[in-house]
Amino acid sequence: MNEVRSDAEYVEAELIDGHEGQQANDASSEPQADTEAIDVVEIVESDPDARVLEQHVAEQEWTREFSIDDVSAADVAAEASAASADEQPAEALAAGEAEIGGDAGAAATDDAAVADGEQEAAIATPAAPAAPEEPVQNLPLVKALNAGLRRALADDPKVLILGEDVGPLGGVFRVTEGLQKEFGPQRVVDTPLAEAGIVGTAIGLAMRGYRPVVEIQFNGFVFPGFDQITTQLAKMTNRHSGAVSMPIVIRIPHGGHIGAVEHHQEAPEAYFAHTAGLRIVAPSTPHDAYWMIQEAIKSDDPVIFFEPMSRYWPKGEVDLVENDTPLHASRVVRTGTDVTVVAWAGMVSVALRAAEIAAEEGRSIEVVDLRSLSPVDYGPLVQSVQKTGRLIVAQEAPGSVSVGSEVAATVSERAFYSLESPVLRVAGFDTPFPPAKLEEVYLPDADRILEAVDRALAY
Repeated sequence: MNEVRSDAEYVEAELIDGHEGQQANDASSEPQADTEAIDVVEIVESDPDARVLEQHVAEQEWTREFSIDDVSAADVAAEASAASADEQPAEALAAGEAEIGGDAGAAATDDAAVADGEQEAAIATPAAPAAPEEPVQNLPLVKALNAGLRRALADDPKVLILGEDVGPLGGVFRVTEGLQKEFGPQRVVDTPLAEAGIVGTAIGLAMRGYRPVVEIQFNGFVFPGFDQITTQLAKMTNRHSGAVSMPIVIRIPHGGHIGAVEHHQEAPEAYFAHTAGLRIVAPSTPHDAYWMIQEAIKSDDPVIFFEPMSRYWPKGEVDLVENDTPLHASRVVRTGTDVTVVAWAGMVSVALRAAEIAAEEGRSIEVVDLRSLSPVDYGPLVQSVQKTGRLIVAQEAPGSVSVGSEVAATVSERAFYSLESPVLRVAGFDTPFPPAKLEEVYLPDADRILEAVDRALAY
C-alpha cells in the first residue's frame, strides 16, 4: 500500500502543476502491482432461501463476509504466464535461424518479409465494429454507478476520482472496479488514509478547473473530513461572490443492512442537509444511480451523493439512453389513496414492501421517493398528501432533528387543511448504531411502517 500511496501523492502534484502531456503518457501505463495482501469487505449474493430483505427491484439476498484479496500475486502470476507465452515463439525462431545458413537463411528472410507484408495488411484492415450496447440493461446499483462514472470519465477529461483503494482494488464495494486500468492512475487516484486531505485536495483541484469525485469508504469515515466539507467546500463559492465554483461530488455509502460494526452503518444526511451550499441526493434504484451520478458530476456546486448499501446488489432495469427525472426531483413510485409514505435511499424498498403487504389487507399506500434531500422537491409530495390526507416519513437515521423532521414540518405547513391525522415519523432510534446482531431491531422495517399506517388511519 505504501507504493500506491506514494504514487497518489506524485499524481496530485502533477495534476496541480498542470502537466497534461505527462498525464497522457502516464495514463497509458499499467499501475504498479501492490505486493501486500489487502484486507477488504465483500458484499456478495447468497442463497435465495436465506433471510429476505425488502426489495422492489429484484428479490435477491446478500450477506457480508470478510476475505483477504492478494491482488498483486494473481496479477504477477498472470503477467508471468503471458510473458512466457510471448517469449516462446521468439526463442524458437532464434534457434531455428541459428541452424539455417546460406540460401536457407535467404529464403527465411524472404518468408519473413512476406509475413511482415501480411501483418501490415492486417493492421491496415479496419476491425469489425463492436456490438452496440443494449439501451436497457439489468444491473445492480453498484454496476450502474460504475457505468455512470465510466461515462463521465470518458466524456470529460477534467473528471477525476480520488479515494482510498479506488484504484486496482476498485473500492470496498467495487464501484470503481476497472476504472484505473482504463483511464490511468492520474485520473483514478489512490489516496492516503486521510479524509480531510482527500477533500482538501479535491477543493484545490476544483479551483484549477477539475471535477473531482471523492469516495468515502464508509459513511462514518466522512467525519475526519467534515470540517473541510462544511467550513470550506460549502462556503467557497459564496466566499468569492460566485467567482469560484466547486464542482465536487462526495460519494458516501449510506445506511445499514450489511451486518457491519460501528461507523460502517450510519445515516448522517442531516449534518450535510443542514449546511447551506451543499446539494444532497440519494438514489434508490440502479437507473437513478446511473443518471444521478452523471448529473451530480456536471453540477458546478458541491454534491453529497449518498449510496444505499442495502441496495448495492439487487438488480434493476437501467435505461442507458433516456432519463426523464431531473437530479433534484422527487417522484411517486407507487400510487395509492389511503396514506402517503415518503422515503429515500434504502428505505424506499422497505416502504414499497409495506405497501405490498397493506394491499393484501385492502389498504392503499402511495409511496414517494424523495431522491433529493437538499433542495427538496415538495411538489409531488404535497400533491400526494392532498389526495390521501395522511403522511408517514420513513428514514434510517435517528428521528430527532432530522431530514424527516423537516419534511414533516414543511408538509404540515403547506398541506395543513388536507391532513386528516398528524404527520408520523418512522426512524432509527436516538442511540448510536448498535452491534450487528441488533441492527434489525434498530432499523425501521415494513412492520414499523404498517404500525404507523394503522395509527394514521385510526384518527
